[in-house]
Amino acid sequence: MWGRLILVVSGAIAALFVSRDADNFLVISAMVGVVLIAAVVLILALARRK
Repeated sequence: MWGRLILVVSGAIAALFVSRDADNFLVISAMVGVVLIAAVVLILALARRK
């Protein structure tokens, strides 16, 4: 469930920069998804540190 939510959000963010009809839309969407996952992990790690 969380993975699908992150991918939907990453698709929406990627659509702001690249047309959905572009050949590389899936690649850019996946890259944004990886960045979002890394940001969530970083936030969780910093929250547990305090």
